[in-house]
Amino acid sequence: MPTYQDILTQTYEVLERFSKGQQIDEETELVTELGLDSVQVMELLLEAEDRLDISIPLNILASVRTVGDLAQQLQQLVDRG
Repeated sequence: MPTYQDILTQTYEVLERFSKGQQIDEETELVTELGLDSVQVMELLLEAEDRLDISIPLNILASVRTVGDLAQQLQQLVDRG
């Protein structure tokens, strides 16, 4: 089972293509700092689902603002697995 750090690392890898060279850490805000639009958020979720072999309900997005928030939500989904 992947640890939080494993999931965070994979999240960083997925976000690299959206970062435009910007440094990403747990406090990086997905929309305001990275400028992700709704299509990019969906691409991010689909890739995370494939990498982690989970299904991500869209209602988690209400509590996701930063990269760390996303990684925590993904960790909870993996743990429920």
